[in-house]
Amino acid sequence: MSAGAGPAFGLWYDFRNPDPDRPFSSFYSEVLDQIAWAERRGLDSVWLTEHHFCADGYSPSPFVLASAIAQRTSRMHIGTNLIVSPLHNPVRLAEDAATLSLLSGGRFDLGVGQGYWAREFAAFGREIHHRPSLLEEGVEIIRRAWSGSTEGFEGKRYRLPPVSVTPTPEQLPQLLVGAMADVAIARAARIGDGFLSTQNSHHDSYLAAVERLGRPVAEARIYAGQWAIIADDPEEVWSRIGRHALYQLNEYISWGAFGPPDRVPRFTDPAQIVEAGAYQLMDAEGAVSELTAMLRAKPQIKDVHFWAQLPGEPVESGSERVAYLADKVMPAVRERLQAVP
Repeated sequence: MSAGAGPAFGLWYDFRNPDPDRPFSSFYSEVLDQIAWAERRGLDSVWLTEHHFCADGYSPSPFVLASAIAQRTSRMHIGTNLIVSPLHNPVRLAEDAATLSLLSGGRFDLGVGQGYWAREFAAFGREIHHRPSLLEEGVEIIRRAWSGSTEGFEGKRYRLPPVSVTPTPEQLPQLLVGAMADVAIARAARIGDGFLSTQNSHHDSYLAAVERLGRPVAEARIYAGQWAIIADDPEEVWSRIGRHALYQLNEYISWGAFGPPDRVPRFTDPAQIVEAGAYQLMDAEGAVSELTAMLRAKPQIKDVHFWAQLPGEPVESGSERVAYLADKVMPAVRERLQAVP
C-alpha cells in the first residue's frame, strides 16, 4: 500500500463539524482540498469512519465521501475504519465497495465492525445483541457477491435467493475487521483479511488469535489507527486543541465505545486524557522512536493512520501536523526501518 519502502502512513477522518458557523459544504470542500494536498506531500492512505444521528454530522455516508476522494486523488489508498456493517444490507455494502474499487482503480479496502451504539441499532431496526451474527453473515455474503457466485444464502439473519451481484471488483478489496473485545478480536482473526486496531491496543491479542487458528502469524495484516498529536511543540498544540479531544472522547464514551456508558467515567479536562494515555503527545524524535520500535516489533502493521484534525479544530491547524508528519516523521521512520537494528 505504501508508495515507498516500509509501512503506509495515512490520515483518519470522521468529518465531524460541531461548529454551527461553519457550513458543511465549505467544510467538505476544505477537507477534500486537504486530502489532495496531503497526497502531494506523500501521505499514502485515507481512512473513513461512520456514525449516524450525530448533531456534528459525524460521517454517515463514507462511501459517498470515498468516491469524492477517489476522484481527487490518484495514488492514495482509501479504506473504511470502519463501517458499522450490521446496520446495512450486506448486498448494498458489496455493491458500493465493488463500485468504489472500480472507480478508484483498485485503491479501496472495506473495513467493517459490529458497532456498539444502541441508538443506531434501534433506529435501523436491528437488535444490538444480534451484532456478531449480523457481522459474520454479512461478511460471508459480501465475499460471495464479490466472487460472482449465484449461490443463494440462508442464515440466521439474512436470506438471499440465487442471484448474482454485479459489477464485481476487478481487484478484490481486502475485507478488514475491527474489534476491541477478546471474543470480537478472535472473530476478526477468523473472518477478516486483516485487523483494524485503535490506540495500538490489542495487537498481541489479534496475533495470538491468528496463531490459534493455525495461520501464519508472519502473514497477518494490521491497520493501526493512531491517537497521537505529533508536532514540534506538542504541549503547546495540545493547549489549543485538547478541548476538541475532550469533546471527541467524551462523546465516544457516552455512546458506549469503551463499555457501558454508565460505568465508564468521562474525562474532565485535556490533561487527564494525556495522563490516561488516551492520546500521546510527541515531537518528531519521540514519534520516530516510538513508531520505529512498534513497527520493528510488529512487522504485521501495514498502515499507521492519524486523525487529520479533531472535531471542531480548524482544517488548517490539522494541516500543520500533516506537513510535520510528512516532512519530519515518515522519511525518518522508513530510513530507520531499512537500517540494521
